[in-house]
Amino acid sequence: MNNYFRITGYYPAKDVCFIADSNGLFKELWEFSASLISKGIKVLEVGNDQKFKYGNIEPAEADTENIILRACAKGQPKYINGDVNINGKCYTPKA
Repeated sequence: MNNYFRITGYYPAKDVCFIADSNGLFKELWEFSASLISKGIKVLEVGNDQKFKYGNIEPAEADTENIILRACAKGQPKYINGDVNINGKCYTPKA
């Protein structure tokens, strides 16, 4: 079974934020986080599919080769009533 993880990140060097999923690429959530941190990304929210609500972002198909970019925007993500919102894509990081 694949491990489904979601991270909200911010890349200060380019002032962009994003929501990214991993569905099978990493065995552990910390591996996903470490991969992004090593590239200069600030990890703002982390979770597996047992810890977050998908919101209006449907689950991604299994992919053992890629990180799946779900949303991106200039600047920091917006938080509305506890949900992360990036360019109209939103989810609840802590269910």
